[in-house]
Amino acid sequence: MNDNILKIGKYEFNSRLIVGSGKYDSFQTTKDATLASGSELITVAIRRVNITNPNEENLLDYFKDTNIKLLPNSAGCFTADEAITTFRLMREATGIDIIKLEVIGDAAKTLYPDVIETIKACEVLKKDGFTIMAYTSDDPIIAKKLEDAGADAIMPLAAPIGSGLGIQNPYNIAFIKDAVSVPVIVDAGLGCASDAAAAMELGAEGILANTAIAQAQDPMQMAQAFKHAVIAGRMSYKAGRIPKKPYATASSPVDGLIQF
Repeated sequence: MNDNILKIGKYEFNSRLIVGSGKYDSFQTTKDATLASGSELITVAIRRVNITNPNEENLLDYFKDTNIKLLPNSAGCFTADEAITTFRLMREATGIDIIKLEVIGDAAKTLYPDVIETIKACEVLKKDGFTIMAYTSDDPIIAKKLEDAGADAIMPLAAPIGSGLGIQNPYNIAFIKDAVSVPVIVDAGLGCASDAAAAMELGAEGILANTAIAQAQDPMQMAQAFKHAVIAGRMSYKAGRIPKKPYATASSPVDGLIQF
């Protein structure tokens, strides 16, 4: 298998960067930034953005002449039942069966996921035949339970959604990577391209970025920066970094030095 390909369930992608569709000023800007990022997968909150009503401005129309797939998400759902119903209706209207499952537990402050409801929804949606990318906390135990429930990819948060704080618990991301065999996609809280590179250097198979690109002073340029950061971070991880040491090590050998 080509190691450069990101495989999620039955789907394959050349880009390891997934982008979001929220917080842009228009659908056209969303499209332009997505194309600049090189991403082949864009997530969309189906309870907030139209992809099902052909009689209104529809995000699907902007991407129909591209190779970019839409990844519907269940943002705005607070129970397993809400998420299950939302995705069933969406698939009936669009035929899309790859989804980003998120069930929020704290809507007022942190937007942290309700992992118990997420697991419940994952079990049902998997039986329905969906390819599931599950947004979750950075907890390796929960990550494993989601994999057991049928998740095709685990999406741990780096920090609270939209915070731009970057990866707050790098060890947890590494623990999740060790705990599951499905792809780990670092999601939420990234603020700049270097955060994406850091996530990839931890061994993540991909990252998802929305606010960091959409709210940047120059979204197109930031989208390109994320594109290159993900590629560089993956290359760095595969190359294998040197061990960290507390003291200096000469880069040139000292044996055989000319004596004066």
